Amino acid sequence: MTSAMVRTSLPLPLVRRGKVRDVYEVDADRLLVVATDRISAFDIVMREAIPYKGAVLTQLSAWWFGQLGTRVAHHLLTAETDEILREIPLLAAHRDALVGRSMLCVRTDVVPIECVIRGYLSGSAWKEYKASGTLAGQLLPLHLLESDRLEPSLFSPATKADTGHDENITVASVARAVGADTAAELERLSRTVYEFGRATAAARGILVADTKFEFGFRDGHLVLIDEVLTPDSSRFWALDTYAPGRSQPSFDKQPLRDWLDVERTAGRWNGDAPPPSLPDAVIRATSLRYRDAFTRLTGTPLDLARLGLPEDRH
Repeated sequence: MTSAMVRTSLPLPLVRRGKVRDVYEVDADRLLVVATDRISAFDIVMREAIPYKGAVLTQLSAWWFGQLGTRVAHHLLTAETDEILREIPLLAAHRDALVGRSMLCVRTDVVPIECVIRGYLSGSAWKEYKASGTLAGQLLPLHLLESDRLEPSLFSPATKADTGHDENITVASVARAVGADTAAELERLSRTVYEFGRATAAARGILVADTKFEFGFRDGHLVLIDEVLTPDSSRFWALDTYAPGRSQPSFDKQPLRDWLDVERTAGRWNGDAPPPSLPDAVIRATSLRYRDAFTRLTGTPLDLARLGLPEDRH
């Protein structure tokens, strides 16, 4: 497969290096967000990266921002590499590090809350519900099954964590942290994006089981930031194979998770860092899974030629 981008080094001030994204300061009003091909599983960043993953995350987010139109304000100025280089000429020599994976964005004051919406009972929510019948300490209806649809969908906020697990918190906790009005607006905006995304994806044969959004303040108003409705921020399931009462295969890093589960069960990995080295077959399967999600949602394959990305020759 083509090589993957693990780390960027650009001649701009580095704001932060997250699990996936490297964020640079362009000026007082703008940031450059570069999605690398790094991948994490079970809260551990793998040593190997996944080709095209950063491009999928960036281009899918840009597509969703465009689909949202005026429903919700967002931070994206452009994800077109040529436009970015015109705005920031000193990056011309770094085109290969930026192509297809970069977003020029307005700068915001980030709200330190993960705005999670759950349309189905899965993941950490299912684990808590199975143990206590609650989510973040709040009682849920009785006798729900794993992967059951939740009506209405749940606004299930969490603390933001650059490393380790995010922690589910109550809406009351959010109100105490950021104020009741801001908490209410975060929930309203999150539901607006989720319901639009859920309907759009369902028409394409994909269920958005849950997803998380981030917001920031710009000129006194909340705007949607970071990524939106990608395989990294969302749990996507195939509509035609969905059945409650069990876990569902996901359109994301499922091949990686499955392989790591086998390694852990076999005693070849204890679940902590450092992770085992990933076989080429797992890397390729994961890359294909990300691109499949892009194709299913947008209706077209990731256009490598238009983006200026090398073709996958294997």
